[in-house]
Amino acid sequence: MKRIITILTLASFLVFPTQISAKSDVDCPNVEHLEKTTVKDKDELVEALEKIVPSTYGKGDYGNYYSEWEVITAAPFPNIVGNKKDEAYYGMAKNFCGEEVANQSWLVRLHFPRWEGKSASASEGQIFLAKSQEDGWFVWFRYH
Repeated sequence: MKRIITILTLASFLVFPTQISAKSDVDCPNVEHLEKTTVKDKDELVEALEKIVPSTYGKGDYGNYYSEWEVITAAPFPNIVGNKKDEAYYGMAKNFCGEEVANQSWLVRLHFPRWEGKSASASEGQIFLAKSQEDGWFVWFRYH
């Protein structure tokens, strides 16, 4: 009897497929509205992070822990190919929004020193950004 129930349960997954993965908050930009950027735009992006990081991380009960931060990586996705620590994020960006969007986007990895000793996963953040032709730099995905 247990065997029949097990077989029926497994068969129901084949007949009625379900999504097992978690849905993430990805807001894919329209590639036609993106401004083309290069590594020469890094200083401008780092300056924009002064407003972007607090608005992305500073909300909620733990906002104070994100009030101090350092940039670990700030690079266009195509430039991180071959960098073992960062290249997986490029794959994620292409998977989420397509290669065209990924190729016009940047990876920013951040370190939050106030989280040291409290949470290893919260002490580093990763955000995917692009530059809109009209509104400037914006985050289209926050990984951590």
